Amino acid sequence: MSNVRTARVAVIGGGPGGYAAAFAAADLGLDVVLVSDEPPLGGTCLNRGCIPSKALLHVAKVIRDARQARTFGVTFSEPSVDLAALRAHVGQVVSRMAGGLSHLAAQRGVEVVHGRARFTNSRELEILRPGGERELLRFQEAVVATGSRPAELVEVPAGSPRVMDSTRALALEEVPKRLLVVGGGYIGLELATVYAALGSRVSVVEMADTLLPGFDRDLVRPLMARLKRELHQVLLKTRVTSVEDDGEAVRVRFAGEHAPQDEEVFDRVLVAVGRRPNTEGLGLENTGVRVDPAGFIQVDAQRRTADPAVFAVGDVAGPPMLAHKAAHEGKLVAEVLAGRSVAFDARAIPAVVYTDPEIAACGLSEEQAKAEGRNVKVVRFPWAASGRAAASGLSEGMTKLIVDADSEVVLGVGIVGSGASELIAEGALAVEMGATAEDLRLTVHPHPTLSETVMEAAEAFYGMATHIYRKS
Repeated sequence: MSNVRTARVAVIGGGPGGYAAAFAAADLGLDVVLVSDEPPLGGTCLNRGCIPSKALLHVAKVIRDARQARTFGVTFSEPSVDLAALRAHVGQVVSRMAGGLSHLAAQRGVEVVHGRARFTNSRELEILRPGGERELLRFQEAVVATGSRPAELVEVPAGSPRVMDSTRALALEEVPKRLLVVGGGYIGLELATVYAALGSRVSVVEMADTLLPGFDRDLVRPLMARLKRELHQVLLKTRVTSVEDDGEAVRVRFAGEHAPQDEEVFDRVLVAVGRRPNTEGLGLENTGVRVDPAGFIQVDAQRRTADPAVFAVGDVAGPPMLAHKAAHEGKLVAEVLAGRSVAFDARAIPAVVYTDPEIAACGLSEEQAKAEGRNVKVVRFPWAASGRAAASGLSEGMTKLIVDADSEVVLGVGIVGSGASELIAEGALAVEMGATAEDLRLTVHPHPTLSETVMEAAEAFYGMATHIYRKS
């Protein structure tokens, strides 16, 4: 094999973890080759996940806001959706951002190679290029950032044109009249709200006794109330037992406490039951890397694997499977490679569900605190007491703090309401910096804003929130 490259660092995967690692390593003066198995950089997040979904969620919000404006005395005609134009808009957003990443790679001197990489040993990769050409890449250290893919459901027939995963759902091939979403996690609910806004009659089925099982129930409650109004049905403690594509529609049977007794018919089924790490086919068996039974690569606090020459970041290195966690890990690994003494020690990794209302949380949840027997005080500020929320028709929201009862340190923050995805950053900073409720209470917030709800929640810890009264 005549085509042989060499580099100090080989990064496998062009998603948020991979390109963040490659760019940071280059900024620190290291020679980097980034191997991506698809032409545009950005990985699943940019090309088939975070960015396309947020573009569609924004459109869905515009439609819902236009309808809600009637309560303010403003009436619009019923919206007409041009699917081709909407697809083109999403494609333009993705293309523009992918082009920007390629430009940034070139500016930094990061060589990008498109192809599938496989370890032949701990210091060498074999790369299969799209045209069938093979080449070798020899390196000193490698960073595995190959991401994840949608998990499948054994009850759902593979290959059916009427069964979608999240990637196909984001392609927006059509707006089905009747859509079943299997899975009540963030991916399923975000896409359910998109299709419902576009005109689908959407049903959601979830095996657990609540939607979004990882979030506190009080945060989920306002979203659940909204979904019960906007969706056809939400089936909890229910599972799919059979799915049959009869050539014209999909016939589905259910089992569970609230399951329909008869089969139901849908035009499309979206399976959103989680994601699996992409660790197969990488040749990890030719290295010292260890993989757990779920397929995740085992790493230490520096994201180094059991093989000292190989690191792993992002979804393949374990949950939470979030783009911002992957990017943080990628930058950290670059510093480790540059000889700096750093380790992953994030106290707060924000998690956001971009539904309407949004849900966001970071740090310790109330349920975790109870499970761990922690001595905490939980305080809530209802947005019904917020002037900005009332003026904007957003009174269903809430901000809560989980505070250590003795030290008064803020251990966790949860927010449900419009713009929670932006507001949670202050909560993440508070938890990360070890701020106390007093710090938040004494920080002057602008009025009237939703950000004030963080301050007033902190005031509520001391029983002195201006806009709510609780008799002591």
